[in-house]
Amino acid sequence: MNKKDQPLIFELSKEGRTGYSLPEMDVPQVELADLIPSDYIRTESPELPEVAELDIMRHYTALSKRNHGVDSGFYPLGSCTMKYNPKVNENVARLNGFAHINPLQEAESVQGALELMYDLQEHLKEITGMDEVTLQPAAGAHGEWTGLMMIRAYHEANGDTHRTKVIVPDSAHGTNPASATVAGFETVTVKSNENGLVDLDDLKRVVGDDTAALMLTNPNTLGLFEENILEMAAIIHDAGGKLYYDGANLNAVLSKVRPGDMGFDVVHLNLHKTFTGPHGGGGPGSGPVGVKEDLIKYLPKPVLVKNGGTFEFDYNRPDSIGRVKPYYGNFGINVRAYTYIRTMGPDGLRAVTENAVLNANYMMRRLAPHFDLPFDRHCKHEFVISGKRQKKLGVRTLDIAKRLLDFGYHPPTIYFPLNVEECMMIEPTETESKETLDSFIDAMIQIAKEAEETPEIVQEAPHTTIVKRMDETLAARKPVLRYTKES
Repeated sequence: MNKKDQPLIFELSKEGRTGYSLPEMDVPQVELADLIPSDYIRTESPELPEVAELDIMRHYTALSKRNHGVDSGFYPLGSCTMKYNPKVNENVARLNGFAHINPLQEAESVQGALELMYDLQEHLKEITGMDEVTLQPAAGAHGEWTGLMMIRAYHEANGDTHRTKVIVPDSAHGTNPASATVAGFETVTVKSNENGLVDLDDLKRVVGDDTAALMLTNPNTLGLFEENILEMAAIIHDAGGKLYYDGANLNAVLSKVRPGDMGFDVVHLNLHKTFTGPHGGGGPGSGPVGVKEDLIKYLPKPVLVKNGGTFEFDYNRPDSIGRVKPYYGNFGINVRAYTYIRTMGPDGLRAVTENAVLNANYMMRRLAPHFDLPFDRHCKHEFVISGKRQKKLGVRTLDIAKRLLDFGYHPPTIYFPLNVEECMMIEPTETESKETLDSFIDAMIQIAKEAEETPEIVQEAPHTTIVKRMDETLAARKPVLRYTKES
């Protein structure tokens, strides 16, 4: 049987088969009606498939092979840093002393875990040039919101309640304006210049006494380093605002330059990206936030501190913005990030940056003759190319992304940033070999040739996947979220 024609688990169902056995109840029976309202009690058994254990194991194993992950193929998703997650991280995270503890235990019984988190904070302080770090936020956007709430608390404490606006570049991650809005700010857009960098004249135009902060990624979302960052910091600070660092692209500057030395007051990090924590399927994540001295008192509580030779949580923080997550961050991801930092060391982290930048520039230069290059200059860890010339032939960037599936690759980020027409944002990361990069480049060149000679092949892609081209508008507006016999 062709795997594309593999039956669904309901079609394998045969009455009387079972793939599990449960122990008999060893607690007294109670009347369900005493615990659950009658409207919520089933009167008929749910219609579930009846299959043997072997059948269900093969079913889920087959489904897993249909998924694409960084362990199964190249994943050049620009701005998302989908790089290899070293398995030593997994081994350490599964040690009994880490995997089998409970966040409700007394602090004296988990001193090893607290020491690891404290040491991780110290390492992140050194890496970013910040004065204090909290591990509490659950992910990058959560870290953004946390940092902005501290900036808001700082301004309010100084009586600057009129500072209601946060400036974001037109190439910013979409989470930046979203986080600012949720934190109660208005957003103001600053334009990019012809070199893909923040336009200083436009920045000076939009900055005022109502500016709370500028949110910035450096290198930016186009993969370009904001070379005027010190002047930008001066513009914001002279106006009384704060400079916020979106750490999504820290992969490009590790051990080379620190956000704190660029003039940033707040930084969030994506441990599940830069520091190799897995983050498929929407999680898990971790988004620590670092701050400069004048924002420390606003950190979310509790704050993990070292008191003599012991580690404890400090709840006596009267100026804190409060707790932002139950317990203290995503501990499992923290363990993985700590393992990565300790195994790499400063020289290893520097090599991460050097190889990420080398890989990106190599790919960009090899692809430049076949696609439009909107910014013909040295990039950092990622770069953007445009499919404008292919669009003139009737092949859209979306078609190119679908065609890449036939070659076994996850497509790059497409149509983002929004200020590049028919954009493809490609991030090879430092973990891929030259052979992998060359194979991907060859596939892209072949697709560019097909767009010229046989465009229908690209327009009708993918051809080899289990699910073919979908009506994406219909799928977004009327999604089918559960199995029915009719579907």
